[in-house]
Amino acid sequence: MTTAPGNAQDALEFTHTGAIEGRSTLERMPKWLICVPLVVQWLWLGLRHRSMTLPSAANPAITSGGLVGEGKLEYFRGMGPLARAATATHCAVVNDPGLGEASLQATMQQAGLSFPLIAKPDLGLCGHGVQRIDGMPAMLDYLSKFPHGETVVLQEYLAQAGEAGIFYARDPASGDGTIIGLALRTFPQVTGDGVRTVAELVAADPRARRTVSSARHACAFDASAVPAPGETVRLATIGSTRVGGLYRDGAACITPQLVAAVDAIARDMPQFHFGRFDVRFDSLAGLRAGTGLRIMEVNGAGSESIEAWDPGTGLVSGLRTIFRKQALLFAIGDARRREGVRPISLLELARLNRRQYRLIALYPPSN
Repeated sequence: MTTAPGNAQDALEFTHTGAIEGRSTLERMPKWLICVPLVVQWLWLGLRHRSMTLPSAANPAITSGGLVGEGKLEYFRGMGPLARAATATHCAVVNDPGLGEASLQATMQQAGLSFPLIAKPDLGLCGHGVQRIDGMPAMLDYLSKFPHGETVVLQEYLAQAGEAGIFYARDPASGDGTIIGLALRTFPQVTGDGVRTVAELVAADPRARRTVSSARHACAFDASAVPAPGETVRLATIGSTRVGGLYRDGAACITPQLVAAVDAIARDMPQFHFGRFDVRFDSLAGLRAGTGLRIMEVNGAGSESIEAWDPGTGLVSGLRTIFRKQALLFAIGDARRREGVRPISLLELARLNRRQYRLIALYPPSN
């Protein structure tokens, strides 16, 4: 997808100032190495609170509290009118052998959906299996590669210029809802110079190169196109760092107005105390005012503090952010346990995790 610079894009310009190819310390580290200090803290917190799965009690209405194995639709189903109004239009289809064009058209029409739209697994992770679908032939091709019997979420394509991950938590002592972190996400992209092709621009940008080298991702851009000087070419539907997306710490955008708006949405969901809202927005001014937010999806207790992946954030600072998140998550789980919520068993947690990763390996590539 190609977009020329406009007012909305200009409003977001600071999210990718400096060298966009820069990588944070956490991005450069092997995932297993990042996990070592986090697992150590988790074990310590588990021993202290007498439960290794206590965070699963944080959001009692969601499978495992959202630690692992929950469906995206679980967060949407219990929403009240305020939260539903802020959420992108969507519907679900089960990929059965009898599912055809006529039934798909009827389901989409009933939900108020039209192409382009986003298709993604109900049980997903890190953008795996997420595609922009521009027509029925592409929709049928996507379903032909999707595991039979599993649920696909069809969702309105949101063309708003900005995307953010807003981390919400409800204080277990005071009951006050707050935003504990905010990440601004820039999609993998290159900027034209009027001379080089998209393929050449991608090859020259270490971050953009991840789009073409990422496993289980299919590039959908025109590699032979020559963008005009200053023209921005978006390289992927998803903004994950695995395909070259960039996360920046957007703490400066957290205002009382935004906190109030997000808290109202969270309280319009059943027993939701901790998680991340992934939203699209038109401008940073609108984000700060808490207006015009459209929710793409919600993540629960297993949400990552993605603002820690800002290239300007050092290793110690990034780990400290994640440590604070884990400690607060255990505290919220402990508060829910005192109210009678039982954490999930380790065996069930392992089963859910195994099923989720088995399915991820079977999904069509993202684009």
